[in-house]
Amino acid sequence: MVLARTAASKRCSNPSEMPRPCPKGVSPRQADRMLDAGAEVLTLGNHSFDRREICAYLDDCPYILRPANLHPSLPGRGFGVFETKIGQVGVVNLLGRCNLDFRPDNPFRVIDKVLKELDGLPVLLDFHAEATSEKLAMAYYLDGKISAQWGTHTHVQTADEQILPKGTGYLTDLGMTGPVHSVIGVKPEQSIANFRGELTSRYETAPGPCMLAGAVFTIDAKTGRCTAAERVALRD
Repeated sequence: MVLARTAASKRCSNPSEMPRPCPKGVSPRQADRMLDAGAEVLTLGNHSFDRREICAYLDDCPYILRPANLHPSLPGRGFGVFETKIGQVGVVNLLGRCNLDFRPDNPFRVIDKVLKELDGLPVLLDFHAEATSEKLAMAYYLDGKISAQWGTHTHVQTADEQILPKGTGYLTDLGMTGPVHSVIGVKPEQSIANFRGELTSRYETAPGPCMLAGAVFTIDAKTGRCTAAERVALRD
């Protein structure tokens, strides 16, 4: 199983708990907790290096990926090969360029190079991107070349799970793991104040029940094609 989320996986299910700030990125301690909980691979996104303490961890831990189309001099790796019950599987992390604040390398050209290195293995891709058009274009570009692609970044789960014509499973966005009654994890009143142009304090994680959103893709071990795609949303 691949845990394809970023540091949105914060728990705040106790309403009486003191408010906690919402730091971006993931810390080594958080990554260890997710791996200890059963995640086999962690993938990151545009906040990969917001916490500098993660840099050494990205080099040392083979089970966490940062986008492959970031500058090659940066710590960590953007794809890997992992042993599963059906044999070796490639997992790739890419970052979109449309409407994000910086310019990683072209993900469409980088994935071509990565797939040559993975040499015919079943491949799962987390495409961390803002625009649905960029995610869909990537999916159709890779249809029949990889087993499944899902999107992350928007924090809102989409309802377009499908198997593309040549056998690649697809979902535009997995959604997030975090507070149900929130604006992508943040206290609603703080987000409202920000959009109204008012002064607000540092974002805090919203209290209350939490949810875990994601997807399950069933892959044929012989052909590498997706045979089923299902959205998942679990709530407290």
